[in-house]
Amino acid sequence: MKKSIFILIVTLFSTIAAKAQYDAMFTQYMFNEMYINPAYTGSKEAMAVNLTHRQQWVNFPGRPITTSFTLHGPLMNNKMGLGLSVLNEQIGKLSRNLVYLNYSYRIKTGDKGHLSFGLMGGIHNQVNKLSELKPTDVGDIQISNNTPSLISPNFGAGIYYYTNKFYAGISVPRMVDDGYLFNQTGGIIKSNKLNPSKFHYYLTVGNVFEINDDLKIKPQAMIKMVQNAPIQYDVNVNVLIKNKIWAGVSYRSGADISALIGLQVNPQLLVNYSYDYALTKIQKYSQGSHEITIGYLFSYKQRKVVTPRYF
Repeated sequence: MKKSIFILIVTLFSTIAAKAQYDAMFTQYMFNEMYINPAYTGSKEAMAVNLTHRQQWVNFPGRPITTSFTLHGPLMNNKMGLGLSVLNEQIGKLSRNLVYLNYSYRIKTGDKGHLSFGLMGGIHNQVNKLSELKPTDVGDIQISNNTPSLISPNFGAGIYYYTNKFYAGISVPRMVDDGYLFNQTGGIIKSNKLNPSKFHYYLTVGNVFEINDDLKIKPQAMIKMVQNAPIQYDVNVNVLIKNKIWAGVSYRSGADISALIGLQVNPQLLVNYSYDYALTKIQKYSQGSHEITIGYLFSYKQRKVVTPRYF
């Protein structure tokens, strides 16, 4: 069954043209995919909370600084999932805030598998603080004032198949293209429209191999397609030692290599840290990228989480 589902997802993904808009990036996406796929919502069979903070290209002026918070859990005997996702990002003089509600509906496939369909909807808020820039030409009206605050609705959808040790998903997390345009007189125009030519498409897949009681290996990959740009992919291998220590390495196509170390404090609490070393010239001017994640899995309706989950 899982082989058939994976082939179906890959086939669907490969028939879609490479199209997208800008989206936030995380090295530790594999520990919480709710931000990129709403069908992931509630898949842990218990209420889960996750906080991720990323400092990209440290010491580089205007670098991206991103913080993500998610909260989600199952409903209706695990047939549905409901969640909240909040993201704040600063890039140069651009400030973005995203708030989403996620919903998923799951179908049991066989003894161990679940196929989940998800929807997400929420709002974006962003503003460009152009007045803080230092122009080379005095009197440039396009950067003399901040852009007005833009509030725009947005929504996305996804499919996610998983067992205790395998997962595969495809998603388009944000479908509305929102931002600012300048007219011929230098005036600012707010723009928000459904634009399929600027969708992000994500494909994720991963598996856990139990070598023995003390060693588990978890390889995974993510492919992201963006219009007018090369297809980007992330490949990662993590190992779990004695159910306590996470360690791993990642490669992001043409961009970074990463190292991850984490502590599974107990079956419910996970703390991870990752460091990215840029493979581009920007590494000469920065000290790499740092990311930390804290995840906590609650008991649900007084029921302890018995089945281990690795993603």
